[in-house]
Amino acid sequence: MDPYIVYSDYAGVALFAATGALTASRKQLDLVAFIFLATLTGVGGGTVRDLILGVPVFWVQQQTYVLVCAVTAIAVFFTAHLLESRYHVLLWLDAVALAVYAIVGADKGLAVTGSPVIAILTGVMTGTFGGIARDLLAGEPSAVTRKEIYITAALIGAATFVALKATGLTPPFNAVIGCLAAFAIRAGALAFGWTLPSYQSRPGRPVDGG
Repeated sequence: MDPYIVYSDYAGVALFAATGALTASRKQLDLVAFIFLATLTGVGGGTVRDLILGVPVFWVQQQTYVLVCAVTAIAVFFTAHLLESRYHVLLWLDAVALAVYAIVGADKGLAVTGSPVIAILTGVMTGTFGGIARDLLAGEPSAVTRKEIYITAALIGAATFVALKATGLTPPFNAVIGCLAAFAIRAGALAFGWTLPSYQSRPGRPVDGG
């Protein structure tokens, strides 16, 4: 794994862990719950990715990731009260984490399988599953059920990275551009309410009485 991907991996874990800890602060939980929710959020997407790829789970092989989550949770526990709007910060940290982790997941999927399609899917999983698990466990409205673009941002970022890597664009520019693409889409959704066309219910077909 390229060094810039390794650093991005740690950054993604820390950012997602911070969102988990901020969620714990909003629920006024204790320090142990902070660490648990931060760790679940930080490693959740990568865990699902590795299990699906059939490779050793990354944080089991390198336990520093768990330490990063714990340290992040403790830091947030003692500083969250300084933030004016924890939910606002949570959403934007989540956007950055999604963008970074979508690229990390796509890179690992491509390295393990060599398939661009699988790489894009593992990028989406890595970038979104931690946040989804966080929201479900904490009883928060899930980003998936909100109208603003979420999963699509990870999809575009991962696809951009995979496409640029296929063209031979020199690292880490392919990762940076993919990350910026994902973040731009998610940031637009947060700032301007960008959405995709949603399903509109229609009356069912009348039952034939004949």
